[in-house]
Amino acid sequence: MKIIHLSLILTILPILCSLSVQAEKELPVIHKEDFSKDASAWETTDDTKWKLTSVDGNQVFELLGVSKYRPPFRSPHSIALLKDKIVGSFVLTARIQTTQTSRGHRDLCFFFNYQDPAHFYYLHLGEKPDPNSSQIFIVNQAARKNLILTKEGIPWENGQFHDLKIVRDVETGKIDVYFDDMEKPVKSAIDKTFTWGQVGIGSFDDKGYFDDIILRGIEIKKGKPQGLHPEK
Repeated sequence: MKIIHLSLILTILPILCSLSVQAEKELPVIHKEDFSKDASAWETTDDTKWKLTSVDGNQVFELLGVSKYRPPFRSPHSIALLKDKIVGSFVLTARIQTTQTSRGHRDLCFFFNYQDPAHFYYLHLGEKPDPNSSQIFIVNQAARKNLILTKEGIPWENGQFHDLKIVRDVETGKIDVYFDDMEKPVKSAIDKTFTWGQVGIGSFDDKGYFDDIILRGIEIKKGKPQGLHPEK
């Protein structure tokens, strides 16, 4: 009987794993963006620093450099939030390219569970790691703080697009980040401080291209997206 039980377990485990992967793929699509028409679904901190541009015949959303926006606490300046979409757990994929010349802190950023300018998480895809670069951060009514100090930087290649995936599970608090290799996360953290909010793209103070963004998850109505300027 023990042998039978063990064989059943060995048979079931791969099925459970495949079901987990399948469930991730089957999350409903909340927003799909290829910027082929416009960028009207996005609200930026500085419209003068963003434009639609063609790269190899394909239209992308380009960040031209650091925005004039100054956040209430130390955190990125250049942000474009997806309007009117609030999610808890989600899977976000995108194609991204930095157009910044190589330097330690050259980066692109992704924002999630964004509730207002003082409450959100962001992923900093810095080339070289240190406490302020290439980390997953939280902004919670104070200057950004890394959730866990990772020692791996991001292997940006000049002139190349890279694939990115962020998996957020608010029930467990898990945050997993994948870069090019969609099977093994390059950064992971656990935090349950914020369980809902908007998602966004941008950079601390650099520039780059964003394209083919797909947001999957369960859209929720909890709270109200205040966006970048809640006083308005």
